[in-house]
Amino acid sequence: MKYKNMNYTKKLNKIRKKSSGMRRKEERAAWLFLLPSITGIFLFVLLPFADVIRRAMFDSMGKNFLGLDNFKLVLKNEAFRLAMGNTIRFLATCLPLLLLVSLIMAFLLYSQKKYAEFFKTSFLLPMAIPVASVVLLWKLLFHKSGLLNILFLTLGKPKIDFMNTRSAFVILIISYIWKNAGYNMILWLTGLNGIDISLYEAAGVDGAGTFSKFRYITLPQLIPTISMLCILSFVNSFKVFREAYLISGDYPHKSIYLLQHLFNNWFTNLDMQKMCAGAVICVVFCLVLILLFRKIDREV
Repeated sequence: MKYKNMNYTKKLNKIRKKSSGMRRKEERAAWLFLLPSITGIFLFVLLPFADVIRRAMFDSMGKNFLGLDNFKLVLKNEAFRLAMGNTIRFLATCLPLLLLVSLIMAFLLYSQKKYAEFFKTSFLLPMAIPVASVVLLWKLLFHKSGLLNILFLTLGKPKIDFMNTRSAFVILIISYIWKNAGYNMILWLTGLNGIDISLYEAAGVDGAGTFSKFRYITLPQLIPTISMLCILSFVNSFKVFREAYLISGDYPHKSIYLLQHLFNNWFTNLDMQKMCAGAVICVVFCLVLILLFRKIDREV
């Protein structure tokens, strides 16, 4: 009996060693596949950003160390405050609206299967439209001589210069939601399809209503999806600058003067120390926001 146990232990140890060796081999293969990406990120992202941090603490010639003076200068800059305020206002308005609209669209598609594929394709089409075409559409609709103003004239109302009034901010939000709602809807649908149907059936047997099922089953199961959507929508929100820049140029109406306009103007004027200090402040702001999303995801 003792002899049999010794043989069994030896075989078990052999299997463990073999399993451990295979795991190490797989880990080495994974690192080899990741090496080109890690090298690229280090050379083209991390290393240049380290230089940006260094430049943010020196004068424009890079000779005299100024410490935090450039950061103080940027934080007191009126253009930076306006751009930062507009960007935060844009994010605070767009992200909840986009999540809500895309979630409603996902629920509508989830509840009916007949035309689901057709609507999925239709809602994703705005993502495939080139920025230049979107700008053309904006001009066609919102220009002084555009379709909306022709309609106003027909109704006996005065013309509105949409892109040079506070309406420009609303148009920017509508454009962002129109373009990204389809993509977010697909991600919501992925999350909804991952929820086990038996949970709803069990809740129905216990007498749970539609709201209770959403509150205690759907919402908790969608928490990882919400976190991912928040981060992706946050990153995508910075791309709306292209439309605003192409239609309004370097200095649009102050309600849509975003951080990208400011950095573009600083770059044109070769104001490197302000640009570097501003970039570091923005990266810290973005990191804090992303870490906040992650923390909420872990705690909920």
